[in-house]
Amino acid sequence: MSYEAGSKECRHLIEAKESLLSALDALSNINSTDLIQIQIKDIYNKLEQMHDTRKKIESATNYL
Repeated sequence: MSYEAGSKECRHLIEAKESLLSALDALSNINSTDLIQIQIKDIYNKLEQMHDTRKKIESATNYL
């Protein structure tokens, strides 16, 4: 994931998502982790939604 300018909250969300991607990569080499991978993907998607919401808030704030 590339660097994206923004608030500290956005940067923390990006870091959290990158950590989850790293965990998914590691788990892909371990048998019987399918359910855990699905749960991590769900968490990743929730963080992605939070990040999108935060970007919209910041975009609106910067526009004013």
